[in-house]
Parts: sequence; C-alpha cells; structure tokens
Amino acid sequence: MPLPSPTERNLQHTRTVTCQGFKRADGLWDIEGHLSDIKTVPIEIKERNNGVVEAGEPIHLLAIRLTIDLELNIHAAIASMDNTPFRLCPSIADRYSLLTGLQIAPGFTKKCKALFSGINGCTHLLELLGPIATTAYQATHQERLEKARQDENHKPFNLNTCHTFDSAGEVVKKYWPNAYEPAELIDVSEIG
Repeated sequence: MPLPSPTERNLQHTRTVTCQGFKRADGLWDIEGHLSDIKTVPIEIKERNNGVVEAGEPIHLLAIRLTIDLELNIHAAIASMDNTPFRLCPSIADRYSLLTGLQIAPGFTKKCKALFSGINGCTHLLELLGPIATTAYQATHQERLEKARQDENHKPFNLNTCHTFDSAGEVVKKYWPNAYEPAELIDVSEIG
C-alpha cells in the first residue's frame, strides 16, 4: 500500500543510499554501498568551494566496499569519502579496514558500533554498514541456499529474524518442517 498523498511541500534534502552485490571471477563477492546527501538550495559550509555548497552538489559522497566469501567473512574492506563538509573527515576512512576478518552474522552491528561509534568513525559510514550487511545476505542468498540444500536438514538462514521466519510460525512449518518448533504457551498467571 503506497503512502497517502502528502500536504503541499517543497523538497529540501535527498539522502540516497545504494548498495550492490557483485560476484567476482575469483569466487568472492564485492558488496558496495554508496551514500550521498544533496540539498536543493545552496548552503554555507566554510571548508568547501569558497564557503558554499551549491544546490545539487553532494555534501556527502561516501562509499564502502567489502569483499566477502559465501560464509560472509570479510576478506577486505575499504572506504572512500569523496565529498565531505570538512577537510578532516576523510582522514578516518582507513579505519574501516578494521572490518577485515569480521563475519557478517549475528552481533555484526554491535561490533561495528564498538569499532566506529563516536570519535572512532564517521556517523554516515557507520549507518551505511547496515544496508551493506543486508545486501551481502541478499546478493549471496541464492548461492548459499543452493549450497545448504545439499544438507537435507538445512534450516533457513533467517530463522527467527522476523515474524515471518518465526520457528513456531506457519511459513516455517510449511516450508521448513525440520526447523519448525511449536511455541510454548505462556502461563498468564506467571506474568507480573
């Protein structure tokens, strides 16, 4: 269902996040995320273009590339910061190589926040890691699924990650009966 028609309005800002997954010739995968912030009016930013960023020119133009395998282990990580509001911003980009050796798995977001929150990173690059991680799952899904199907007891990768993939739910019961676990009823008298 689409959003309802809005009240009359004027566009002021557009943030665009684009993520893509590429299968490489060597069997690894490149997952790239790009983020841009663009205003529809000129704004003052003292360290850019004589103090002004013109309408349509990116305030932020940032990217991260992760090279991963099918187990979602990160083999390489690189960040770029082509447009930023301050000259100092790009000096943190090399820190994102610390992603190398991590795995995109439960706890990944928490590890990223520990590594890159606050003064240890860039807010926008940290935000970009979430969509990159889900793109990694989506890009490699079919190949990981084909590999998993070789094991007759395979369970969905996203078991219990949302209401549809509830191990006690109808979708899991129908399509992955070996992963189905009926829910235990909660005794209401035991709740506070």
